[in-house]
Amino acid sequence: MLLLLFVALPLKAQPTLTFEQFYSKVSVLGLEFSDRVKQLSGQQIEITGFMAPPIKAESQFFVLTKMPMAICPFCSSDADWPEDILVVYLTKRQTFVQNNSMIKVTGTLEYGTWRDKETGFVSLLRLRDAQFSEL
Repeated sequence: MLLLLFVALPLKAQPTLTFEQFYSKVSVLGLEFSDRVKQLSGQQIEITGFMAPPIKAESQFFVLTKMPMAICPFCSSDADWPEDILVVYLTKRQTFVQNNSMIKVTGTLEYGTWRDKETGFVSLLRLRDAQFSEL
């Protein structure tokens, strides 16, 4: 008789990122990405924050903020980019939550200036293929 044993291995935790770890410094040349952001770029990460009010209810993206906000913090250029926001592009539409509800978001981290062809919005830091859950 063949006996198979399965050993439960601990699941590898997702790397986490905090808003304070986005940039190493702000200089006259603008925001400089931290070594942590550069190291985690292209990887699936986890971050917690607040969903800014969406521009359109049917959007498949939103802005994650460090603190609850009453208005959307999107800017027209990366020169005006606030240092404590992150754009989140969802894998599928999810029901948006109240702006004062803390959420956990997972997705693939990207950094660098990028313009969304559909909306024209510019971002410096974003998550792709993301999903979120309320905490």
